[in-house]
Amino acid sequence: MSATTHLRRLRAAALILALSGPAVAAPPVADAAVDVLDMHGTPASETDRGFNIFFDAGAWHGYSLPLARDAGSGFSGPFVHSIGAGRWAGRRLAQVTLAPPGGGAVIALREVGSHAGPGYLQRHFHGQGLQLRQTLFFADAQRALVRIELESSTSRALDVAVENEAMLAPGDRLVLHSGAVTQTFAGSAETVLTRLHQDVVQLLPRQARNRVVFASSQPVQLEAAKPLVLVLEQQLSAGPGPAIEVDADAAWSRNRARWNGYLQAIKPSHVPGVPDATARRIALKAVQTLIGNWRAARGDLRHDGVIPSYSADYFNGFWAWDSWKHAVALAHFAPDLARDQMRAMFDYQAANGMVADSVYLDAKENNWRNTKPPLAAWATLEIHRATGDAGFVAEMYDKLVRYHHWWFAERDHDHNGLAEFGATDGTRLAAAWESGMDNAVRFDDAKMLRNGENAWSLDQESVDLNAYLYREKLDLAALAGVLGKLDERDAWLRDAEAMKQHIGARFHDAEAGWFFDARLGSGAHIRVFGSEGWTPLWAGLASDAQARGVIATMLDPKRFATPMPLPTLAADDPRFSPIKGYWRGPLWLDQARFGVEALRRHGHVREADQLTARLLLNAEGLDAQAPMYENYDPTTGKGYQARNFSWSAASYLWLLGVGRE
Repeated sequence: MSATTHLRRLRAAALILALSGPAVAAPPVADAAVDVLDMHGTPASETDRGFNIFFDAGAWHGYSLPLARDAGSGFSGPFVHSIGAGRWAGRRLAQVTLAPPGGGAVIALREVGSHAGPGYLQRHFHGQGLQLRQTLFFADAQRALVRIELESSTSRALDVAVENEAMLAPGDRLVLHSGAVTQTFAGSAETVLTRLHQDVVQLLPRQARNRVVFASSQPVQLEAAKPLVLVLEQQLSAGPGPAIEVDADAAWSRNRARWNGYLQAIKPSHVPGVPDATARRIALKAVQTLIGNWRAARGDLRHDGVIPSYSADYFNGFWAWDSWKHAVALAHFAPDLARDQMRAMFDYQAANGMVADSVYLDAKENNWRNTKPPLAAWATLEIHRATGDAGFVAEMYDKLVRYHHWWFAERDHDHNGLAEFGATDGTRLAAAWESGMDNAVRFDDAKMLRNGENAWSLDQESVDLNAYLYREKLDLAALAGVLGKLDERDAWLRDAEAMKQHIGARFHDAEAGWFFDARLGSGAHIRVFGSEGWTPLWAGLASDAQARGVIATMLDPKRFATPMPLPTLAADDPRFSPIKGYWRGPLWLDQARFGVEALRRHGHVREADQLTARLLLNAEGLDAQAPMYENYDPTTGKGYQARNFSWSAASYLWLLGVGRE
């Protein structure tokens, strides 16, 4: 860390501590926890997603720090994620203007600093003997609060105003009523209510076009060195309803307790070759990414969950295997959210056991063309391992069993006990989606086969799918054991052992030293060296002899041990496309995580540590302020696709040792 960077963080820490006062306790965080992500941005349009946005507590509305060159106080926002694909409903919240009584010139305040901490945004200004501090945080999923602290070095009277600038689309309205302003939106039942808590001084709202100003009707008297504290509240609701004023002090205390709990829970292990401070900072960024993508139950989403990324307009819902990966990480610092993440997907489980690929605010948009790879039992077992919650296991067990049986009923074309990826609509596109590896090279020549009504398979058995199903049998056995279902446990173990032998014989190519998909009928291997080849090692079904060949290929720098290691396709494949290939070469953190775990399982701890260090240090900007990306160029470490990607964050937490056995 440079001396300049260290000094900046120390100043930021001092700024945080300066927030302490009789009403609000100071956040007990170290300077390294400040500005993990750059949260500066001012929207240029309603749909501008070109910068990071602060969400917390499951809120569907978020905010940012204005750009550094923006001289005004306040915050950018709100961005309302529950209107369509999401849009900015406001350009500025809580801009404070101060002036001498009687119409004097506005007092110029200079910005001292704007910072993003764990669970809050903060700004600090001073000038002409005045100090202004503003802290934005969430009281809960519906309400954001801005604490405005104004302090003068001398006693004086001032005209005080707090201004909000809305971004109105055609048909949107601002309505003033009972000292508050309600913003409504064309074609949506959502409303944003903004009001100033009036327990200190009276600031009454007035409207001018898209601006609402809470202004004092008479001068406000400030006493020397005695802060005046105002609280502005902004509430997002699904339709009109009573607005109950929140206790700001109690809300701040709950916010600090929750975030302190997160920070205590994510103590990463030491990773050889990675400074501990760097590991801690990346772990905090991962938690902020997951919590920033947390969305509360709303509309047809019946439980809370985590979206893949707020930075892309096509991720406004919950996805199945994303959810399983999120839950595994959340189990170790936000277990209630982990449980709800699982419930949110199984709320819509079909009568035949299928789980939808994705679910949305509007259930009519749920994708039933396909599901996603079966990792739900793995996630449920991890939640039990982290929490000891046998009640949750009892709640989920029968649902998981039905989902497991569905695969063999609907996706085993030749009834040989090995499954294929497929679709309900007979399209190869949806079948590839079901794999999670949408355009992977191994599916280029695949064709669709009909199994029955609304049930189709690809004409190839995929090694990763069957490795997941084998692992699921073991996990279901463990869950049955938790519930005292010993006969079922033993039956699962017998099934797993039989499947283990079948997978090894079907998919392993001894000459190539790799596991490949196999064509139905002929059994010919589809000889593509992809990340699916190490899934049997992760699942624990590969023999030592099989693992040796796979690991040798994984550690080959010309194939998978690239600068940022373990891409989804071997780097020497002529179809390797690390920038635009999506699943044809870019590195995805979930697959890299499974690869590192495979190395550890087979005793290659030193090599696993080395690859982990490269995954942490060679991702561009990861140890600075860059967000976590959907995927990365394994040759350069540059991030691509969606920013602030949740399963990347979940995978990084495991790589850092959070929750690792």
